[in-house]
Amino acid sequence: MDDTGRLRNIALLIDADNITPAGIDPALTVMAELGQVNIRRAYGNFAKQGLAKWGELTNKYGIRPHQQFDVSKGKNATDMAMTIDAIDLLYQGKVDGFGIMSSDSDFTPLVSRLRQDGILVYGFGSAKTPEAFKTACTRFIDIDALIASDADELPGKPATPAAPREKVSDEIKDVLGAAWKAAKRDENGFALLADMGKIANNRSSFDARTYGFTSLAELLKASENFKVERREGGTLHVKRLR
Repeated sequence: MDDTGRLRNIALLIDADNITPAGIDPALTVMAELGQVNIRRAYGNFAKQGLAKWGELTNKYGIRPHQQFDVSKGKNATDMAMTIDAIDLLYQGKVDGFGIMSSDSDFTPLVSRLRQDGILVYGFGSAKTPEAFKTACTRFIDIDALIASDADELPGKPATPAAPREKVSDEIKDVLGAAWKAAKRDENGFALLADMGKIANNRSSFDARTYGFTSLAELLKASENFKVERREGGTLHVKRLR
């Protein structure tokens, strides 16, 4: 909800030509953080055999398919259609946030434009998604890691050893360290986790779920670089150790 108590209206736009359909369910779960995903659209040439699986998903998840025929070899009508619809939704002024499911860097200018108007944009793509698109998003989440995490939590699934977590890059560690340094700290060197998160979010689009953690707090707790403690009232505080 926003500050007025109104449930935020969220749009999820899917580049079906360039994303796995297995990511729909976990992506919708993540998008619930922003609000209610009332607009759900998938774009692609569904006449292609490779997109056949999308047919059963459109009804299951209430996704409106937008057929885009290949009008010219080497030209992507899907990207253009998604971009036009996103800008239309932006200027209608009825959308508070977007989810863009794609691994295509061509959507980088679109994401940047949406964020210029203060719109939150969550990106979902593969680990090989170009860095330009990742950093343009408010949050970018590795869809393959998200699918794996979601599958591990299915009810009734036999217990299996926890999947190995991805190594957190030195770049992200530097971002978190700089956020701790910039945040207000008490006499013992602890900063509010919430303050650290806000500062880090201005510098990076990374999401803890990409590395196999459910939250930033969990990631920091597992790190040798930081100490996390919960204080009275439930607030989390972080201290950098090295």
